[in-house]
Amino acid sequence: MSASISQYVLKVHSRCDLACDHCYVYEHADQSWRVKPRILAEAAAGQAAARIAEHAARHRLGQVHIVLHGGEPLLLRHARLRTLLTVLRSTIDPVTRLDLRIHTNGVLLDGQLCALFDEYRVKVGVSLDGDRAANDRHRRFPDGRSSHTEVRQALALLRQPEHRHLYAGILCTVDLANDPIAVYEALLAESPPQVDLLLPHATWDRPPDRPPDLPAPYAAWLGAIHTRWVADGRPVPIRFFDSLVSAWEGRPSSSEAVGLDAVDLLVIETGGDWEQTDSLKTSFDGAAATSLDVFSHSVDEAAAHPGVAARRTGLAGLCATCRACEVVRACGGGLYAHRYMSQNGFDNPSVYCADLKALIPHVTARPPAATPAGHVLPDGTLESLAAGPGSRAAMMSLLETRSSVTRALVAAVAASLDHSGGGLGRAAAEGWALLSRLDEAQPDAVREIFSYPCIQAWAARCLRPPPGADLSLDRAHLAGIAAAAALWAGIETDVRVPVRDGVIHVPAYGAATVTAGADRTAVLHLSPSGLRCDRGIRGWQTVRRVSTAGLSVTVEDIDPFRDCQVLPATGRLSSESWQAWRLGLAGAARHLASEVPAYADALAVGLRSVVPLRPDPSGRLRSGTARQAFGAVAITLPADAASLSVLLLHEMQHVKLAALLDLVDLFDRASERLFQVSWRAEPRPIDAVMHGIYAHLAIAELWRARAGRAPGGEAARHFRTYRAWVTEAIDDVAAAGVLTAHGERFVAGMRSTVGSWADAG
Repeated sequence: MSASISQYVLKVHSRCDLACDHCYVYEHADQSWRVKPRILAEAAAGQAAARIAEHAARHRLGQVHIVLHGGEPLLLRHARLRTLLTVLRSTIDPVTRLDLRIHTNGVLLDGQLCALFDEYRVKVGVSLDGDRAANDRHRRFPDGRSSHTEVRQALALLRQPEHRHLYAGILCTVDLANDPIAVYEALLAESPPQVDLLLPHATWDRPPDRPPDLPAPYAAWLGAIHTRWVADGRPVPIRFFDSLVSAWEGRPSSSEAVGLDAVDLLVIETGGDWEQTDSLKTSFDGAAATSLDVFSHSVDEAAAHPGVAARRTGLAGLCATCRACEVVRACGGGLYAHRYMSQNGFDNPSVYCADLKALIPHVTARPPAATPAGHVLPDGTLESLAAGPGSRAAMMSLLETRSSVTRALVAAVAASLDHSGGGLGRAAAEGWALLSRLDEAQPDAVREIFSYPCIQAWAARCLRPPPGADLSLDRAHLAGIAAAAALWAGIETDVRVPVRDGVIHVPAYGAATVTAGADRTAVLHLSPSGLRCDRGIRGWQTVRRVSTAGLSVTVEDIDPFRDCQVLPATGRLSSESWQAWRLGLAGAARHLASEVPAYADALAVGLRSVVPLRPDPSGRLRSGTARQAFGAVAITLPADAASLSVLLLHEMQHVKLAALLDLVDLFDRASERLFQVSWRAEPRPIDAVMHGIYAHLAIAELWRARAGRAPGGEAARHFRTYRAWVTEAIDDVAAAGVLTAHGERFVAGMRSTVGSWADAG
């Protein structure tokens, strides 16, 4: 099978609203932008998405990454962007996990676009070169005006709590004329999740500016930032530095600019042309062209192009000078385009060779990283959640807190390893070592996998194993978690994983039946092109996902630790059952988005997985949650989407309140008082009553919305019933003397919501 591609740059608009004089698209050797279509046509977008999905399926890719680029991609405007994002999500999501991003100068970013990117899960990267003086040196409007104010407004928008999860980071181009510390401080002031520092594009034919008295001025400039950054405790990841260290230590660099990793990236131009990496435009006119396009050529054909293949040869593809260099494993010869000389092409060291040789020893001789601070519940979060739905910012606070809990539990499992159990013990230990390395080099990958609800359920089971549990086998699942993080990060490595009843499990990705063997482990070879197994894969089952109406969830029917809600989970759904679930969840999401949009927004943030339950023999619907699986709900599938939306909303309230109770005490946990409630025959303890009030508060709101559309009917009766239940229970717990100060505020918030309701029907 040919080499695979997992990263794509999709050019959606070939013009720009700024006139940056250092832009490789317009100001360097390649001028092909002049003859390209201004806008990516819908036909080209659809065909590109189909090609990417086809390739991902053929190569069993666990994830693909697409960056929307330009020119300036936001010139495509809201309506066209929505059409494009719909095509990409609907075509690629059913096949593989799609990491979708957009890189912009930020000038046109507004609240409407942020809402669109939130709906389609698009992360936003912004270009900023530092403070006003640094940024305005190059990044100006065509009439010479500064763009600094507009860009900072865009970054302020991304910093808002409801948009923070969209913020991918800042890209900054180095300029020796700028004060490096002033640039660093200006970037840090924007609170980015990541910063990337780029050497300005240059070649041996068109070398970078260099003061005559400094042999390695770019190393000195970057070294000044690195020294300050380390002294500050590395408050934000800086990709260039982290990539150099990672490559130096033999791990993937995560950047095409350094390291010896194979580059699996293609560009799709506005006309549908396949092109090589964009930075080649700085080399010579037509350097990136392949003469291939998405209409006539597959990804495999584009990947086989000699120019693309040349980026996968590692050390052997470098010039003799680089192959003999003592720091080559870190720099990897530098960015491919920076090696160009018209006399002999790319068979040269980087034009920044002297700088890289001086910088690498400085960067790789680093002290241990600082310990990150813990989470604190932000002001206003309690009141936001008490109102019922909870704001997006409040939901993000709960997610961050639960991520910390999961991290602590996984670390506790690792600390309990006794390295016994033969191959299983070895798998667990090696898995933990890989996770630790990834957490340093690719923290986003570990964070993403740790947000998967079954991870926390697994850790809780290992720390409190049920009778008869095979603890060695369960602990070895740590290796499967590491494999999932490695796949998400797109690195190449081998992972020894446990075989459970003839099956290997990679959380959030899938499971594979392997050929029989005497050992209880198998070795997976992971790469951006997918995975292979030393025992042979007889059948692969992908974790299925539903992405619709702002909701994106896995339908979890194969993870061995999903069955943690006491209620019995199904096995792998048949194709017919899967289609029923897919349609049911899509319909339920549409109901919620239309009827209770604030709750739908909270659900979209907090719900990660749905676990199908076996039907009750009596025909009753079943649903449940587990405190140790934040973000997961277990449900039997009702006959209609409207009923499913009720179950989802009900269970998500339990998920939110359980997470909140891990942060603050709302009531006296030692109280043994029981309360009589209208929705249960038997008396209930205060914990159960609070959960019932909070769940029924949301259901009442849903029936209120439905009654408003059909007055006088069944919905109005349901609304009045749930409102009465909530009102009576609130009065009882408020008068019982068991609430803490936080609990009184929380109950007052729920009472205020009830008081705002007009009668329905």
